[in-house]
Amino acid sequence: MIEDKFMRVMLMFDIPTKSKKEQKNASKFRTSLIKLGFFMMQFSVYVKICKGLSSTKSTVRAVKRILPPYGNIRVLTITEKQFDNMQILLGEISYNEKMNDDKNFLLFEYDEKSQDFKYKEETVHKEKKTRVVKQPKLFEF
Repeated sequence: MIEDKFMRVMLMFDIPTKSKKEQKNASKFRTSLIKLGFFMMQFSVYVKICKGLSSTKSTVRAVKRILPPYGNIRVLTITEKQFDNMQILLGEISYNEKMNDDKNFLLFEYDEKSQDFKYKEETVHKEKKTRVVKQPKLFEF
């Protein structure tokens, strides 16, 4: 049953960046996280949406393979419901969070009546309307 749920892998880190070599290691780590499917939620906080517990475990194993030599890195696995209960105390939802919402990934849903999969109704539009989303600057608050 837990294999059917969307879950989030939240990675929080502090990596030293005083020397050029440390800056290179930190940049390589962040780039590798993005290649693994993570997106930046806040500075030094990256999140990935996974389908099920086995996917979250394999994601954590993949992160362990790309760890930089120094720093403090923590990982937290939470359900989508727990993530949705997160409170924003100051500021607003970031552009990355809006674009990487689990609803944007779900194309099919299971129809109990027909006992079959169908396109999710939100993704099928009768009218062709384009939605333009302007990405704010990275340091814009």
